Amino acid sequence: MKPFTKKSLILGLVTGLAILFMVSSSQAKEAWMFDDIVDVDYVISKMSVPMAEDVMIIDSRPYKTKYVKGFIPGAVSIPFSEFDKKTDMLPKDKGALLIFYCGGVKCKLSHKSAKKARALGYTNVKVFAKGFPEYKKQPGAYPAITAEQVAVQIAENKTLVVDARPKKPKYDKGHIPTAISIPFSKFDALKGKLPRELSTPIIFYCGGLKCKLSHKSAAKAIAMGYKNVSVFTTGYPAWKKQFGTGGEAVAVKAGDVEGSIDLDRFKKILAENPSSVTLIDVRDADEFEKGHFKTARHIPVEDLEPRIKDLPSDKPLVFVCSTGARSGEGYYMVKDVRPELDVYYVEATIDYKADGSYTLKKN
Repeated sequence: MKPFTKKSLILGLVTGLAILFMVSSSQAKEAWMFDDIVDVDYVISKMSVPMAEDVMIIDSRPYKTKYVKGFIPGAVSIPFSEFDKKTDMLPKDKGALLIFYCGGVKCKLSHKSAKKARALGYTNVKVFAKGFPEYKKQPGAYPAITAEQVAVQIAENKTLVVDARPKKPKYDKGHIPTAISIPFSKFDALKGKLPRELSTPIIFYCGGLKCKLSHKSAAKAIAMGYKNVSVFTTGYPAWKKQFGTGGEAVAVKAGDVEGSIDLDRFKKILAENPSSVTLIDVRDADEFEKGHFKTARHIPVEDLEPRIKDLPSDKPLVFVCSTGARSGEGYYMVKDVRPELDVYYVEATIDYKADGSYTLKKN
């Protein structure tokens, strides 16, 4: 055994202090950090439109100063300071996945909220510790914004607002003031309406949290090189509720929107004689797979145009989607190409279940 020297003693002392510091630092972190941390890839893998029923992404930052100006698409606002008053917003299923985030690695709000959620009995709780700043760094990522922020940006007159819904009947019936119409299905043909300056702020919106059109349009704009793209995820329904209607009104027929089928009549057909109509679901494949009407054919609206010539004419055609946006677009596409067909669409919000059941609410 080698004898201790002054040098070795000093080295040992320094090493011991370093270890002690590391341990104490670890214990200090443990005092406030949540124990189940996830990365940005995990968070993005759980994002969907609409969000899955068993997943909730929660923004723990203050609503007015942070969330309003930008948040992860699909995230709900439950500020830590208001957590105890808003526990009713959490899922009833205690096994649902909860992902909390806030302003980055130095922000304690998401960790504190996660601990409160676990104390309430939730068993699948995570914290995205790097938070919103990390999400924004990801290629192709864009923030979601609220109606208040849309109004602020319109007032500043520096933003282009784009309605991604079909022009007929949605945009013509009503839209956010100053918004231009670039339906997603015609994005490539109408992208020349976008500004030349790639740093121009652009806000896309459509029919609400179940509508994918604004998200798809935002992705296309980012791919074109636009650097300041956001999505107003709650869309025109939220705008109308908060600020009233805007834009032009479209003519109605017999008390209903042009081309729409009477909802009571539609329900009766589904219940008593669904084979009396050709039902066409124009949603995306992933939506259709999660649930659809048992007799529905699946033709995504993006694939509809070249197939219009082959649509049957022996019975009425009825288009359906989740909000009436894409189904309305399907109606007008068919009317433009084959006006002789007996065609309708369902102007309603529809929730489809995997067993073929559904709930339908008039818009």
